[in-house]
Amino acid sequence: MLNKLTTMEKRMESMENEMERLKTENKEQAEELMILNKTTVEPNIKMDELMKQNQDAYDPNTGIFTAPVRGAYAFRVFSKAFGSPERDVTAGLFKNDQHIISTHGHQASGFISSSNGVSLLLEEGDQMKVNLYPGQWIFDNGEHHSTFSGHLLFPM
Repeated sequence: MLNKLTTMEKRMESMENEMERLKTENKEQAEELMILNKTTVEPNIKMDELMKQNQDAYDPNTGIFTAPVRGAYAFRVFSKAFGSPERDVTAGLFKNDQHIISTHGHQASGFISSSNGVSLLLEEGDQMKVNLYPGQWIFDNGEHHSTFSGHLLFPM
């Protein structure tokens, strides 16, 4: 009987030690989880803020995109027009009024399209826009055949 009691006491002590070890492990894991939550939630909040700022960065009245934050951006220009022996389809992408890239196409008749793209480092407040060159034209009947688009790749 004394042997059984001693064995049960040893088992009980072992279980109590295991329970204490598990409590400590649980506490450490809870602390790690809190740290992980902070590191994933905060960037998500920042990214949500950046996306909201980016939505307000393009002014449809002027056609100018103003960078809301410093970062790497990707831009695309698509131009379409009806071909003409006298006119080309040529549009330029400008950063702060400095020429960056162009789209260009020429054919005598039928629809013609041209596109180009670039990735750029922009500072907060830099402005991007597309201009047609003198004597050039593009086609637009409200169906958005000619477009200018851009987005933030990542902030820096």
